[in-house]
Amino acid sequence: MTRVLITGAGGQLGRDLVAAFEGAGDDVIAARHGDLDVADRDAVVGVITAVAPDAVVHAGAWTAVDACEADPDRALRVNALGTRHVAEGARRARAHLCYISTDYVFDGAATAPYTEWDAANPLSVYGRSKLGGEHEVDPGWSIVRPSWVCGLHGANMVKTALRLAAEPGELRFVDDQHGCPTFTADLAPAIRRLVAARLPGIFHMTNQGATTWFDFVRATLDAAGHDAARVVPVKTADVPRPAPRPAYSVLDNAALRLSGLPLLADWRDSLERLVKELTV
Repeated sequence: MTRVLITGAGGQLGRDLVAAFEGAGDDVIAARHGDLDVADRDAVVGVITAVAPDAVVHAGAWTAVDACEADPDRALRVNALGTRHVAEGARRARAHLCYISTDYVFDGAATAPYTEWDAANPLSVYGRSKLGGEHEVDPGWSIVRPSWVCGLHGANMVKTALRLAAEPGELRFVDDQHGCPTFTADLAPAIRRLVAARLPGIFHMTNQGATTWFDFVRATLDAAGHDAARVVPVKTADVPRPAPRPAYSVLDNAALRLSGLPLLADWRDSLERLVKELTV
């Protein structure tokens, strides 16, 4: 039995993390944003030292990518400084920390999948703030980088695609952004295995296989029984957003693969499962 404190426990990944750790028999302290503001140092350090967990999974973050671009101070305060506070509390409690980062730490200029040892160079405020959080993590702790996160809870591209599919007209999605979908139902148990083993270092954790948003949405509609031909490819330049997105953020799960650890399932299989859950 391990005592684990999870920040961001009310979020898309956080809810599945709570389920994964509780399902494994761990004693879970679920700290939602309303319960614990990671930007409040005294509150964070006080809670972690009082709870005295064996491990802390820091999934709490401000993930509104475009909103971060308009308010860089808030992004840094929550994602970077907030991680400093969580790290301080973990040190005092002698707890293992696992920090959840993002593929947005890369600039997308690569032509081959990024490994954990490739240099980060974020384009956006969100990416820079999450990389700042990585810098607060001690060498003996864990960093997990997922990408294109989707799950049963919260807002994500699968839910957006299904909502749009219920309305008339074409659906326009970019076909020049490449990445790996990551499903929280697969990611959460993998994080639990990492934390239970106290494995240090950076781990890319995505479902297997790369795609584009255009092809991903087509697959989503097809899985739900909708007409995938309604999805029309466009270029990123045709749909400008406040925050730049990496054009290529395919992550090689090299640290998992080379360590002989289990890889997450193919994204198509997990997409089928999620669509069924969302459309029953």
